[in-house]
Amino acid sequence: MRGHREDATDAALLRAVADGDSAALAALYDRHAGWLHTRLTRRCDDPEVVREVLQDTFVTVWRSAAGHRGTEAGGWLWTIAARRLVDARRAGERALRAERTEYAPPPAPSAEERVLAGLEYGDVGTALDRISPELREVLRATVVDGLTTRETARLLGIPEGTVKTRAMRARAELRAALAHLGPSGDPSPLGGPA
Repeated sequence: MRGHREDATDAALLRAVADGDSAALAALYDRHAGWLHTRLTRRCDDPEVVREVLQDTFVTVWRSAAGHRGTEAGGWLWTIAARRLVDARRAGERALRAERTEYAPPPAPSAEERVLAGLEYGDVGTALDRISPELREVLRATVVDGLTTRETARLLGIPEGTVKTRAMRARAELRAALAHLGPSGDPSPLGGPA
């Protein structure tokens, strides 16, 4: 697929990347790096970490393009980038803990970090895991990342009307899933609110 054109599909570019075509990787980067950078910046205020995560994302694409299934790469790229960001934060936290003296109090987490931790590890995270993946992705893009309907549609490769419908269904399913969780995050024994 040498001499890539802008109208090449993500799937075609990924097949070319899987065959070792670095120009196809460059075309994917040009197509997706801007919105990935914006989305990562919304979750991390350290520009160096964002640059490293973005670079790691495309290194992963280079190594595992053959494993991608589907026509759009946006959701797959975001999954890779989000995982790399979590990995980078964990590595940073480990390094920070190693540097601290035993008398230095740990820094208080920011409000955003507390909310994101609650979304990932608390009742909301548990409830999110119980709704279908396509609804979960729309909810994460529109609510957690603050993307518009148009941006979400572009990211996920679906029509704007579908984004709106899935967002409405996702909220309803999330409410139902939260209602079935007990105060500890475990399902209540009666299957309803605890």
